[in-house]
Amino acid sequence: MANDKAPKLSIRELAVEYRSKGRRTLALEGVNLDVKDGEFVSVVGPSGCGKSTLLKVVSGLLEPAAGGAYIDGEPVTGVPDGVGMVFQNDALLPWKTVLQNIRLPLAIKGLPESEQVREANRLLQVVGLEGFAGFYPKQLSGGMRKRVALARTFAYDPDIYLMDEPFGPLDAQTRVKIGEQFLHMWEAVGKSVLFITHDIEEAIALSDRVIVMSPRPGRIKAEFDIRLPRPRPFYDIRFEPAFKELQKEIWAQMADAGAGGVG
Repeated sequence: MANDKAPKLSIRELAVEYRSKGRRTLALEGVNLDVKDGEFVSVVGPSGCGKSTLLKVVSGLLEPAAGGAYIDGEPVTGVPDGVGMVFQNDALLPWKTVLQNIRLPLAIKGLPESEQVREANRLLQVVGLEGFAGFYPKQLSGGMRKRVALARTFAYDPDIYLMDEPFGPLDAQTRVKIGEQFLHMWEAVGKSVLFITHDIEEAIALSDRVIVMSPRPGRIKAEFDIRLPRPRPFYDIRFEPAFKELQKEIWAQMADAGAGGVG
C-alpha cells in the first residue's frame, strides 16, 4: 500500500542515551529510517537493542541525544497530533464501559453523540465484540481487552500507528486471532504503521518491510522488502515457500544477537 510520495515518518541520525547514577548507556546510534504514507514497517531485533526506545522518540515521549524524528516533515517535539499509540498494556479506562472506551476519541473529536454511538458499535462488530458494549474492562479476557484497545485506536483514525509489541502478552492462539483482525482492519484504511515486535513470523505476516536492528547500541543492520501479495492471510501465509525463505534470512541476521539491557 506504500507509494512514492515524501515519507510520512522520517528518522535521521538518531541517537539516544540513558543516564543513571553517573553512568551513560547508548541505546541507539546513527538510526536512519523512512516510513512511507500507507506503509507497514516492522522492527525486530534482540532484547535491549532499542526497539521500544525508537518508538518512544517517534511518539514524543523521549528526547534524543542527537538527530530526530519527523512526521510529514515536521520535527517531533512532544506528543504529535495524528498519532495512534498501542502498547502492550491496553490502557483502557476501568471505570468506563467497552462502548464508552471506544467512544472516547470520537467524543474528543466533537462528533455528535448519535454518531459516536453508531461508529463505536460498528467498530465493536468489526472486532467481534457485539453484545459486550455494556461490559467493563475487568469483565473481559486479555484478548477481548486488546480488541477494545484496537477498536478505540481505529476510532481515533490516526495518520500513523505506533505499536509496541501490542500482541505480546497474549497466548499464541489469541495472537493469531487478534493479528488477523488487525490486519484486515489496517488493509481497509491503509495508514502508516511502525510496529515493534520480537516475533519474526508476526513481522513478515503483517509488513511491507521488516527492519532488523543490531544489539545495543541499536543500529539498522538489515532490511527486507516483503513482497507477499495483499490482502494477506495472517496465519496461512506462513506456509508459503517465500515466507519461509524470508523467515530464514531474517533469522540469520539476528543469529548473532546479544541480549539484555534497555529495550
